Amino acid sequence: MSEEHEDLENINNEDNQEPQETITKVTGMYKDWFLDYASYVILERAVPAIEDGFKPVQRRIMHSMKDLDDGRYNKVANIVGHTMQYHPHGDASIADAMVQIGQKDLLIDTQGNWGNILTGDRAAASRYIEARLSKFALDVVYNPKITEWQASYDGRRKEPINLPVMFPLLLAQGGEGIAVGLSTKILPHNFIELIDASVKHLKGKRFTIVPDFPTAGIADFTNYNDGNRGGKVRVRAKISQHSKNTLVITEIPFSTTTQSLIDSILKANDKGKIKIKKIEDNTAAEVEILVHLPSGISPDKTIDALYAFTSCEVSISPLGCVIEDNKPLFIGVSEMLRRSTDNTVQLLKSELEIKLGELEEQWHFASLERIFIENRIYRDIEEEETWDGVINAIDKGLKPHIKHLKREITVEDITRLTEIRIKRISKFDIDKAQQKIDALEEQIAEVKHHLANLIDYAIAYFERLKKEYGEGKERKTEIRIFDDVDATKVVIRNTKLYVNREEGFVGTSLRRDEYVCDCSDIDDIIAFTKDGKMMVTKVDSKTFIGKDIIHVAVFKKKDKRTIYNMIYRDGKGGPSYVKRFAVTSITRDREYDLTNGNKSSVVSYFSANPNGEAEVVSISLRQVGSIKKLKWDLDFSDILIKGRASKGNLVTKYAIKRIELKEKGVSTLKPRKIWFDDTVQRLNVDGRGELIGEFRGEDRLLIINQSGMVKTIIPELTTHFDNDMIVLEKWIPKKPISAIYYNGEKELYYVKRFLIENEGKEESFISDHPNSQLEVVSTDWRPVAEVEFTKERGKDRKPKMEVNFEEFIDVKGIAAMGNQLTKDKVNQIDLKDSLPFEAPEEVHADDLEVVGEEQVTAESSDATEKEVKVDLDPTPKSETPKANDEDLDVDETGQASLF
Repeated sequence: MSEEHEDLENINNEDNQEPQETITKVTGMYKDWFLDYASYVILERAVPAIEDGFKPVQRRIMHSMKDLDDGRYNKVANIVGHTMQYHPHGDASIADAMVQIGQKDLLIDTQGNWGNILTGDRAAASRYIEARLSKFALDVVYNPKITEWQASYDGRRKEPINLPVMFPLLLAQGGEGIAVGLSTKILPHNFIELIDASVKHLKGKRFTIVPDFPTAGIADFTNYNDGNRGGKVRVRAKISQHSKNTLVITEIPFSTTTQSLIDSILKANDKGKIKIKKIEDNTAAEVEILVHLPSGISPDKTIDALYAFTSCEVSISPLGCVIEDNKPLFIGVSEMLRRSTDNTVQLLKSELEIKLGELEEQWHFASLERIFIENRIYRDIEEEETWDGVINAIDKGLKPHIKHLKREITVEDITRLTEIRIKRISKFDIDKAQQKIDALEEQIAEVKHHLANLIDYAIAYFERLKKEYGEGKERKTEIRIFDDVDATKVVIRNTKLYVNREEGFVGTSLRRDEYVCDCSDIDDIIAFTKDGKMMVTKVDSKTFIGKDIIHVAVFKKKDKRTIYNMIYRDGKGGPSYVKRFAVTSITRDREYDLTNGNKSSVVSYFSANPNGEAEVVSISLRQVGSIKKLKWDLDFSDILIKGRASKGNLVTKYAIKRIELKEKGVSTLKPRKIWFDDTVQRLNVDGRGELIGEFRGEDRLLIINQSGMVKTIIPELTTHFDNDMIVLEKWIPKKPISAIYYNGEKELYYVKRFLIENEGKEESFISDHPNSQLEVVSTDWRPVAEVEFTKERGKDRKPKMEVNFEEFIDVKGIAAMGNQLTKDKVNQIDLKDSLPFEAPEEVHADDLEVVGEEQVTAESSDATEKEVKVDLDPTPKSETPKANDEDLDVDETGQASLF
């Protein structure tokens, strides 16, 4: 019994018993202290506030930096010491928190060694590094006039309850913390995208935001779930082929470092999951990890293996938890952005209202000052001997001139008037005073307009932030949709599988027995026995399957193209049946009976066919009684592919003497349709993307890159494609490739047509000079290009030139330079519509019908097509194969006799 079944049985047994646990209530000091401690950690240490996006230590650091700000750099040790006036914890926690803020490169302008998020190197000691507030921080984080204050932990100073942050800072920086009983993990988002989303929210439009990581990489946000609990983000390193046997990693997943990534690769290599020669870490300002492969190892397969078995792909689970009104709140990133944007609008409104009040006060006193000086009211106080008399005299002198003022005159206003110096009165300029009042009135009108159109003002505010601070903050992480990597398909076969057929054992430790194939420790193996039993089990050192094993191989899940052909005798002395079936899904370690279930059934003939091949066998009967026909041929292509549980078709009710292979078969399955999904840059058979064509076993893909490289490959679904790929199509060997390229050495344009001469070899069809470049390439039968020339000074522009490739040059070798296009200066070359041409029909061996010594296509019986000669065994074959993909897994039990 497996461990999972044992665990399940134990769980069921426990459910049927009485609970064994007892609950003990805690009293005394434990009753309240745990909750107090948990609340303190949640509110004061681990979780950021939704209002400004800061944890308490971060907020105190920012406040201290503002206290010390004079435009110059301060030692971090000095800032840490100053922060300890507000923060009740040690200097180490403050320094670590400050380094984390500085590494996000948004609020703090750093100087010195602040560590490296790519390599994981720590920052230098706080006495060696310096910092000051960035311009962005000074712009969006501080405004003491709209800040609420509270006493510090020791009551000696004031600290902000929340800083008036007018930007979705928490989403831009991200945040992570582990408290008592809960945690938070808010991923960082792109600066520009956050501003754009805020503007969309203010305009009443829908928006979507996804993370953007400082380490770049490639990410799949399909299951992001808006950053809520239960979401998942898959992040991959950016890996490309550097040379024939070298891969280069240029970007790493978020939450990893180059060192942790290299360690995971070495660990996978030690376990035999992948095979590498050595690793070089050349990371400095940018990531560069070179992975050298042994000869004979597929780079494409290794890339997928790196994603499957190392930290080159990581899964990150976001969890949006923030503090609101001294309570933890679980919230998605979209709602965080909406609340942050609405909070910014309210802060802008508060700022405008305070500014309006200040401007109105300035206007009020400027008007009073003008009345006081222009009407010489200061002379009325010359005869007064008491302070009250002075106040009353000024008040009396002002009354005839204050009807246009917007509020009552106070004693404080009059007191300020008495403080005006004689020198200022003597130099008072009425025109300048009026200009000042007019300017204040314009500013007041502008602020009132902003208040009346607050949303437009907020939009303009966000757009200003984007314009002033958005440069260099473009998205770093590439958004993709990932295909799952099947680990069994990319793991290195690091061990050998053996079988003892007679005793019925398979495993990796049976080195004295028959070798089967290479395998890995995560593979499943499928085995068939002489008595018609089948089992799928995990690779192990030694596993008993059943005596007389007739076939064993590595099992592939959902494999519809591997077809098993079988003839078996039903019971002792019973009739014989033939069947064809695929094995697509099973329960591991369960024994399946492929016969009719009668005792003493035995398999007379068995073959496994990776591409649905259907052979012809010769059947000989024993001479019993008056049997007239003792020998005949059976063609498996006449047998429908059904489910593995089907009984099969009757072969004969008499005893079979022997069955011999007469003729190897060809595939009876339909050609496989293959699509290319540009979103994930992968081939697939699921109908996603653009259909490339129908492929048989011998068909290949043609790939042409902008660099002038061309190759043909077998269409494997794990293939990776370069970013500069410009042609991807089914390769037709007789179809020429036409190209115009610039020869850097000759400094002229050349035209060439060629055929691929070496299957599977990557070759360049333009010159290898560094200035050479491909202009246009076409795989049409009769392409046409148009050449536009550069206008020379003092001359008329030369008419455009039309190039018919077929007439311009014959098909030559791929290494030929080609024919010179022109000596004139070329401005532009474009491909035009190709000339009409009826392509010859593709012919495959399994499409042909044999008639004597001549072979013609089975589908075209008219005389319009040329006769095609193909070297085939002249033995006749069936005209129409009956097996197809749709017949798979059909559990029919047809018993129609063939004879």
